[in-house]
Order: sequence, then C-alpha cells, then structure tokens
Amino acid sequence: MIEPNELLGAYANGIFPMADSRDDEEAKWYTSSRRGVIPIDDFRVSSNVQRIVRNNHYHIKFDYNFRQVMEACADRDSTWISHEIIESYCNLHELGHAHSVSVYNKKWELIGGQYGVSLGAAFFGESLFGWAKEASKVALYWTHQALKQGGFELWDTQFWTEHLARFGCIEISAEEYDEKLESALEKDAMFEAVKTKVK
Repeated sequence: MIEPNELLGAYANGIFPMADSRDDEEAKWYTSSRRGVIPIDDFRVSSNVQRIVRNNHYHIKFDYNFRQVMEACADRDSTWISHEIIESYCNLHELGHAHSVSVYNKKWELIGGQYGVSLGAAFFGESLFGWAKEASKVALYWTHQALKQGGFELWDTQFWTEHLARFGCIEISAEEYDEKLESALEKDAMFEAVKTKVK
C-alpha cells in the first residue's frame, strides 16, 4: 500500500500513481509536460444533463461507499486502478483527503460515480464511470457543485481528452500548472455534500 504522506507529497509536486493492470503489485509514478485542468468557472454540461439534474432523475451521494465507487471505476477490461491503488486511496479517504460522488437509480442501485483527491484548494480528479444514461456526466456535474461550494481553485484532470473538453477541460503547460498548484495549496477548501432534492 502507498502511505498517505507519500501520496499527498506526490500530489503536492504534480505527481500521481498509475498501475499497469488491476493485478500490478506496484504502481508507477507519472507527471506530464502538458496538464489537463477544468477551470471551475468554465465548467459546462449539456442541456440534457441539466434536465436530468433538474428533474431529480437520479439519487446523489457524497463520500458514500467510496470503495464501491473505486471498484466500479476499475471494472473494465484494461485499468490502471490496481488493488494496491484501491487500498491506498480508501485509506486516504478515511483521512479526509479522497472523495467520491456516487449516482444511484430509483432503486438505489449504483450506476455512476467519480472519485478524486483533495489537498488545500486543489482537487485531483482520478476516474469516473457510468452504467446508465448520462450517469458519469451527472457525477461530474455534482463534483463541480461540490468544488464550487467548497472554495476549490484548481480542478486537475491530469490529461486533456476530447471527452473532457466537452466539460470545459483545457490543456496548460507544466509551468503554468505548477503555478496554479502552488497557489491552490496555500489555501483551504472543503469537499462536502451539496444539498440535492430527492423525490
């Protein structure tokens, strides 16, 4: 297992772990010369996702069944989320530095979610999944609401992808990222539940 201080120290320096497979015994450490970030004030989702949220189509939970969310994110043919990473981040969750947003259908079955790490006013999004219509996007929507409510300044996605660009993700240089990270680490933010209506 990766010790919490080692994990948090790595994130504070723009470094993150990834494994080669689910059964990989030891994760490797990575950084990037180009970094994906979602400017919190520029986050966006489609009108369809907004309608689903507005109609309370799904139930939302914050920091609930964290391990189950991680296991679901790793439930695919190829994954960088190993058993070691799951145990390490569950430990980090117990210490208040790893968080999840989970999405449930009307039967309270888990159908989507997202998890990440918080440090200062920086949030490092790690992975997400969706097993029902727009469920992963709904998880991102509520993650954004929690970050905005909690006073976060930096939303790190590690890499830029065309998919994330739909939500406002941009790519910045490592130098610019380091400046934003340093600034965010000097401030405090709180990842807490956002009030949602439940029918």
